Amino acid sequence: MSQDSTAVPEAARKLSGRRRREIVAVLLFSGGPIFESSIPLSVFGIDRQDAGVPRYRLLVCAGEDGPLRTTGGLELTAPYGLEAMSRAGTVVVPAWRSITSPPPPEALEALRRAHEEGARIVGLCTGAFVLAAAGLLDGRPATTHWMYAPTLAKRYPSVHVDPRELFVDDGDVLTSAGTAAGIDLCLHIVRTDHGTEAAGALARRLVVPPRRSGGQERYLDRSLPEEIGADPLAEVVAWALEHLHEQFDVETLAARAYMSRRTFDRRFRSLTGSAPLQWLITQRVLQAQRLLETSDYSVDEVAGRCGFRSPVALRGHFRRQLGSSPAAYRAAYRARRPSSGEVQSASAQVQVAQIAAQAADAVPHQARRTAAASMPSGPAATSSAAHEPGKPHSDVYTHGRPALPGQRERPVG
Repeated sequence: MSQDSTAVPEAARKLSGRRRREIVAVLLFSGGPIFESSIPLSVFGIDRQDAGVPRYRLLVCAGEDGPLRTTGGLELTAPYGLEAMSRAGTVVVPAWRSITSPPPPEALEALRRAHEEGARIVGLCTGAFVLAAAGLLDGRPATTHWMYAPTLAKRYPSVHVDPRELFVDDGDVLTSAGTAAGIDLCLHIVRTDHGTEAAGALARRLVVPPRRSGGQERYLDRSLPEEIGADPLAEVVAWALEHLHEQFDVETLAARAYMSRRTFDRRFRSLTGSAPLQWLITQRVLQAQRLLETSDYSVDEVAGRCGFRSPVALRGHFRRQLGSSPAAYRAAYRARRPSSGEVQSASAQVQVAQIAAQAADAVPHQARRTAAASMPSGPAATSSAAHEPGKPHSDVYTHGRPALPGQRERPVG
């Protein structure tokens, strides 16, 4: 699912006279993956007027000196440099080579200038890191590949990162999730510029859905950024993922890594951009999602099989991360996949989910407070504690949470 902004002042900024809306500049860097780079080239660079798709003019610009190396050792030579961006009404950054490397200052300045002159700026996948480095995402909602969302949120705390969305349209700045979600965003741009029929015609030519429902949550994995693969912590992480059904805390992980808690926290953060406790809670919630989708375990049983010390703890963390109670999530998930083969309407799905949510929330609030107060504290309560003392909640991505999965609200700036 996408997150489209309402009217914002920035979106109304007048396009500079020398820029043209139909001109799209694609900014390429050495080391960028070829698939993400090829998406805007294919969408905006091929003449499909015979199929009813309006034509764009494409400018492929090198963000740094070439040749530009890409996937498989291929070398690319861009026909234009940064100066050509001065004519573009839309500038697309397909991907950035490394989330740990700063982009070239000249490219960042060119992006800032384009934005100031009214151009629409688009970041696909890790291209969001380039937009953030240019300061274009400050105070705005944005997304990126779910695996890199914690790093983006940590490095740029003023950005409202939501790893659940396929793409986020904030008017004059747009971002997408990983890889194929770039197609979703590019189709959205065509739809915005030329209407549903044009976007549908392009989707048919690309043999992809005109719109995809849902967000990234269905693709969330238990993985960590690929940089951790060769690190000694990888064994500890693998052990944690295999034992999520057990009740253990971060102190246990630190001991398995033969590190002090402080050293372990620092090392884990440097590799993942996330605190160990935050990561552990997220993995337990992801496991709960899988069980709710694929099993008939009760919510109490799911809590125990995911390492939560109580159903109360599961419900609290689940709602903070997914904006829904476990019961409502299961009901909405099953409503989207009816066993009879008939597709329920959106209103029916909401009604089913609301009924389930009311049933799940039937426990008196005082009883919940009593149960929460009786939960153990200290390291042994890692799985049930909402957050570490002095640390933010695990829900670091967005400020607002909707009542049901699939409904998105724009974060409050």
